[in-house]
Amino acid sequence: MTLSTLAPPVLAPLRALFDAAVAALAADCARGGKLDAQRLDEQQLASYEIAWAGADLLAAETLAAADGEMGELDERLALLFIAEAAGAVLRRLEPLFLELDLDPQSLHALAASAELARLRREAASAKVQAQVGHAVAGGRSEIGDVRLDDQLTMARDGFRRFAADVVAPMAEKIHRHDLTVPESLLQPMREMGVFGLSIPEAYGGTAPADGHDTQMMVVVTEALSEASLAAAGSLITRPEILARALLAGGTQAQKQRWLPGLAAGDPLCAIAITEPDFGSDVASLALKATRTEGGWLLNGAKTWCTFAGKAGVLMVVARTDPDRSAGHRGLSLLLVEKPSTEDHEFTVTQERGGRLQGRAIPTIGYRGMHSFDLAFEDYFVPAANLIGEESGLGKGFYFTMTGMTGGRMQTAARALGVMKAALQAAIRYAGDRKVFGAPLAGFQLTQVKIAAMAARFAACRRLAYRVACMLDEGQGRMEASLVKLLACRSAELVTREALQIHGGMGYAEETAVSRYFVDARVLSIFEGAEETLALKVVARSLLEDALARDKTASTGART
Repeated sequence: MTLSTLAPPVLAPLRALFDAAVAALAADCARGGKLDAQRLDEQQLASYEIAWAGADLLAAETLAAADGEMGELDERLALLFIAEAAGAVLRRLEPLFLELDLDPQSLHALAASAELARLRREAASAKVQAQVGHAVAGGRSEIGDVRLDDQLTMARDGFRRFAADVVAPMAEKIHRHDLTVPESLLQPMREMGVFGLSIPEAYGGTAPADGHDTQMMVVVTEALSEASLAAAGSLITRPEILARALLAGGTQAQKQRWLPGLAAGDPLCAIAITEPDFGSDVASLALKATRTEGGWLLNGAKTWCTFAGKAGVLMVVARTDPDRSAGHRGLSLLLVEKPSTEDHEFTVTQERGGRLQGRAIPTIGYRGMHSFDLAFEDYFVPAANLIGEESGLGKGFYFTMTGMTGGRMQTAARALGVMKAALQAAIRYAGDRKVFGAPLAGFQLTQVKIAAMAARFAACRRLAYRVACMLDEGQGRMEASLVKLLACRSAELVTREALQIHGGMGYAEETAVSRYFVDARVLSIFEGAEETLALKVVARSLLEDALARDKTASTGART
């Protein structure tokens, strides 16, 4: 039973079927060779299903391509995920084939094929899954192990020790008492260089000259998130987004002023994008920035601005063009300075009369950093704090999207850390807990659950590290959204099963797995809700690529 013999006979025809569905959907949504917005809205469900099918398929293909790089247990987990993913993709494609008037014969042929039956029998039968789950529960090897160079390995090991020794003992208290991340955690993280991972060495960070060391960011984020999503793993996201936006659009003077401080974690920063009426619809944002002598006056509201209290600077997306019909072209980025506070409510009043009010939003999880509602009333921002200054007017949307690519990848890494913590907690509890006179881990259903959890985690992990490499090579922007889509939903599934294995104790706040469960739920919502990513980024990219291929083929045929 090997990847090279079982996976390709299923994945190759599955890719062909997927590509046919994408091409048909692209043709259905196109007018004059370009995607039509109205038609895309009419085909939202189909686009959503295409995005999810693409996520499962790419993860499966990434595992299959790693043949020879994995140990025996990881290979068995890979085959288990591929078998599950193949079934999931086929289930998503069948209604699409019917809707798009595609001949389902080849789809049904693969579903009934000897190759798929063999994959399921040898990789995913109940007996095999139980064996894999037993091996996972009793093994000591790294699940989803990926090859790292010496520098990345040292960083991973160092941050894992820090997370276990310093973060984990404080995580439960911060969560249950809704505390702000304390300086006793922030200061050692500053000293370890956490906040400078996306900032080039020339500006005080640790990243290479182009500002991209995505693999290092994933390594560190995963290690910290395993101990606590809110108290450690998420601290990197905001400087990641702001640093990338500054590197993309900031003037040299702005980079020199802001990047060294951000790298040192002084000031800490927050990102103010979302508004009460516009959620993930960034192009429709309405917070006004009006010209005044020496700068801009901000008026309006933001919401879900994480860490806004503790932050000393906010990256605010504001509408600098009063003409709302300008859409995303009327948006700019402003760096708004404010005093840092650990309070859950604050008011900042400027000498000239401007005011900024903030109130922490009570949440079921993801406590420690706190997300705030913000209200700006004639709040003054100097002209020098407009990213790009005059040349940055109207480019805020593009700078934000550049920053969000890294933020989405970092969110996928956060999901990995939460999944790993939940999986380990489930394994420990199943080994200790006895039911009906036997360890819970000895029952087939528990073993099958553990195998499925481990397979999903391993698949997401390998895909995340592969996409991180692509980003470091200047590629993979769509794939960053795709891995965020898959890893965050997977974190929900894995933590749900981990809590279920704990039974009643999983529902108790004194058990860490209850925190993993409520923390994981936020991952599919922020840094781009999964619906927005699926429709506006992943599906749209797939459809545009299909149209481009069709155009190239047509041109070649005419030539």
